[in-house]
Amino acid sequence: MTLISPNAPTAELQALDAAHHMHPFTHSADLAKKGARVITRAEGVWLNDSEGERILDGMAGLWCVNIGYGRKELAAAAARQMEELPYYNTFFQTTHVPAIQLSARLAELAPGNLNHVFYASSGSEANDTNIRLARTYWAEKGAPERKVIISRWNAYHGSSVGSGSLGGMKGMHAQGGMPIPDIHHIDQPDWWSEGGDMTPEEFGLERARQLEQAIEEIGPEKVAAFIAEPVQGAGGVIVPPETYWPEIQRIVKKYGILLIADEVICGFGRTGNWFGSQTMGITPDIMTIAKGLSSGYQPIGGSILSDEVAEVIAGTEFNHGYTYSGHPVACAVALENLRILDEEGVVKQVAEETGPYLKEKFEGLAAHPLVGEAKIVGFMGSLALTPDKASRAPFAADAGTVGYICRERCFANNLVMRHVGDRMIISPPLVMSKEEIDTLIDRAWTSLDECHARLKAEGLMVAGTR
Repeated sequence: MTLISPNAPTAELQALDAAHHMHPFTHSADLAKKGARVITRAEGVWLNDSEGERILDGMAGLWCVNIGYGRKELAAAAARQMEELPYYNTFFQTTHVPAIQLSARLAELAPGNLNHVFYASSGSEANDTNIRLARTYWAEKGAPERKVIISRWNAYHGSSVGSGSLGGMKGMHAQGGMPIPDIHHIDQPDWWSEGGDMTPEEFGLERARQLEQAIEEIGPEKVAAFIAEPVQGAGGVIVPPETYWPEIQRIVKKYGILLIADEVICGFGRTGNWFGSQTMGITPDIMTIAKGLSSGYQPIGGSILSDEVAEVIAGTEFNHGYTYSGHPVACAVALENLRILDEEGVVKQVAEETGPYLKEKFEGLAAHPLVGEAKIVGFMGSLALTPDKASRAPFAADAGTVGYICRERCFANNLVMRHVGDRMIISPPLVMSKEEIDTLIDRAWTSLDECHARLKAEGLMVAGTR
C-alpha cells in the first residue's frame, strides 16, 4: 500500500476522496464536483487545511472537541493504555481498570442518583441502547405493554435505525424504513419559528402540554419514556422557553414515565454546567452521553442509569451490548479528558468568564439586519435569519437556501459555522479565549454582511409565509 502524504496536492487528495470515501449526510455526486476541503492538522480552536489556510472552528468538530485540539496528554493516555491493555471486552464476567475508573468518575459527576453506566461507542448506539433499556425496564416491572417512547419533531438522537427513529428529522425518516414502531413525536419548543402570537412563556407551556395530551391519547399504560435534548442541538440550537422544562418534569412525574435526557451535545460543560440537565433543572432517569466525554479524541458513548432503573435491569440478563462497549483505550482517554476539564477549570470558566463574554458578543449579532434572534446557552448558540424581524417571517426561498449561502460565506472567511435550515449555529471548543471569541464574532459579522449583500442582489430578501 502506498502511503499518501498529507502534503500531497489538494486536487489529488480530493480526487482520491471522491473515488473511495463516502461522507455522512452528503450528496456525494455534488461533493465530488466541488471537492472536499482537506483538513490536515489542528491545534487549540484552529484548523489547518491542505492549502495552508487557518480556520477558526466554531463547531468544535461535530459539537465534541470541548478541550480543543492537540492535547498531548490524551495522546499519551491512549499510548499508555494501548501498551498495557489495548482491548478486552466486558461481556463474559470480566472487566478492566479503565472502565471501572471511568464509571466511578461519571457517577461522581452526574447529577442525582445517576450512578450506573452502560457503554457504547457513540450517541447513536447509546440511544439504541436506551430503547432497549426503557422497554426492558417496564417488562421487568410487569408492564411489557409500555413500549411507546415519545420524542419531538426536529430532535436529533442519532442516525441508526433505532436512534434515527427516536429523532424527529423527517428527511431521515424518508429513507430506510423509519421510524420503527412505537415511537411517537410531539412538536418542538421553537418559539421563533412556531410560536405565532403566543408569548414565549405561553408557548413553552403549550408545547410541554403536548406531552400530556400524547400520553392520554396513546394510553398511559402504553408509554415507556420521553426523550429530549435539554437544548436541541442539530435541530438548530433550539433553546426552550423557561416554562417548558418545569412543565415537562411535572408531566413525567405525574404519569410515572421515564425521562431520558440526551446529553450527547449538552454534556461535559457545553451549557456552563457539567450537564444540560443541571442547567435546565431536570431530573432524568437515563442520560445519554458521548461527544464531549472524550472531546472526540476517541469514539465513546454511553447511558447513565438511575439507581432505580439499574436495579430493575440488574434483575434480568440484559441481552444487549457492543464489541467496543467500555473499550479500555477510549475509557482511558475519556478519563484524561475529564481530568483536564475539571483540574483546569474549563467548565467553571465557561460558566463564569468566557460563557458570559460569548453571550454578550453573540447576542450583539441580533443588531445585524439579517438576524432576527440570537439565542445562546453556554457555548452553544443560534442565529435565526429573516427578511423581516418584526413578523419573524421565513424567507420565500426554499428553507435552507439562505442558510447555505451564509454558511458558504463563513467557510470562505475561514470560520466554521453550520447552518440548520435558515439558522446559523455555533458550538465552539470550551477553551476558546476572549480574543478568539472576538475573531469569531468579527468573521461572523463579515459573513452576514456578504450574505445580506448577495440576497439583496439576487432578490432573495423576500418574506414568505409559515
